[in-house]
Amino acid sequence: MYQTDIKTRRKFLFNTMAAGATTLLAGNSNAQAVDANVASAPMQPAESAKDDRAFWLALLEEVSEPVLHALNERRLRTAMPVEAAPGLVAARAVGSPLEALGRLLAGLAPWLELEPSAQESAHETALRKRYRGWALAAITSAVDPASPDYMRFGASAQTVVDASFLALALLRAPRQLVQPLDAVTRKRLVQAFTTERIVLPGYNNWLLFAALNEAALKMLGADWDRVRVDYALRKHMEWYVGDGTYGDGPHYHADYYDSFVIHPYLLQLIETVGDAEPAWKNMRPEIHARAQRYAAIQERAISPQGEYPIVGRSITYRCGAFHLLADCSLRRMLPQEVLPQQVRCALTAVQRRTLGAAGTFSTTGWLQIGLAGHQPSLGETYISTGSLYLASAAWLPLGLPPADPFWSAPAAPWTQQKAWSGVDLPVDHAHDV
Repeated sequence: MYQTDIKTRRKFLFNTMAAGATTLLAGNSNAQAVDANVASAPMQPAESAKDDRAFWLALLEEVSEPVLHALNERRLRTAMPVEAAPGLVAARAVGSPLEALGRLLAGLAPWLELEPSAQESAHETALRKRYRGWALAAITSAVDPASPDYMRFGASAQTVVDASFLALALLRAPRQLVQPLDAVTRKRLVQAFTTERIVLPGYNNWLLFAALNEAALKMLGADWDRVRVDYALRKHMEWYVGDGTYGDGPHYHADYYDSFVIHPYLLQLIETVGDAEPAWKNMRPEIHARAQRYAAIQERAISPQGEYPIVGRSITYRCGAFHLLADCSLRRMLPQEVLPQQVRCALTAVQRRTLGAAGTFSTTGWLQIGLAGHQPSLGETYISTGSLYLASAAWLPLGLPPADPFWSAPAAPWTQQKAWSGVDLPVDHAHDV
């Protein structure tokens, strides 16, 4: 019944936003030639900023509820279906619950950390309170060897990845996800992150997973390995290829891993441990400048309909492809030429496109493999149901209060909307930083 209520609210918001959609460029003299189909497309953002936030929260609730509810009752491992490539279901089932936990909480964490304000709805306040409690119960259960939902840290190479997403969640919400934990659970968390040292990370973005686990150990007051952090940071400085882009290892890959992992992890590492060594502190300006440039590129990649190039691996993370753009919005470090409200509208369109298609959810409410619906062939051999919850990374700006300009400013067109409607725009140039 509760899941039905969520879907009903989401359907109402979809319909309301479509009915209230407005051609943002209609008043611009350069936009008289806007194609009628584009102007009236249901992907257009709503005129009301409140509608945007309510819509994001409805999606957050629909995606999160099955995972957090099951975790709270210590039954995720039995309740969550494991969809994977043929013949790999059993292998993926080992780590898929940890994937769901770590990835979902990494996206929810800033919102869980946010304190209620007078501007937010009673529903949002109540939802956050419930999810805070469920998240703490989930973390406690995940590291309890006696729990049916014990996450089997170190049992496969994949666990170093998703332990790090859990670490990212803790670092993003220390007041709500760490401080209330009892001493036993903290000790078990330390043991879990330490256990991941048995995994030899790949010579690519995986170095950052190992490094972030060490940053979490530092935050928990445990012994941490500076060498793992230093190696990850120095190698990524070496692998920078220019214009805000890093190689995934020594070579450039045409995919979204600069956003899925590399930039957000570098930003978090330099925030958490950057002052521990002069060499790391000196990296901060470049890491920030490169992230800003890549965020600008990401904003430009979003079509007027909320679509984007389907290139590279892990495309089934859906709107999680814009992890970095969402992170820069949360950090209030968007480039000067990229307005927060245009990012809000662009990300709203992306979420409508990637989470609103028929087949996105199973009949019992779980995400299914795909980008715009159920498309199992888009999933690589390492993809399973738990993997898909990286989509939550798009919600990072919910960690900003409703009064922040990201949410309170009137809707604004994003770059491709303006460009393809004839607006005269400044030319874009590469940045050598």
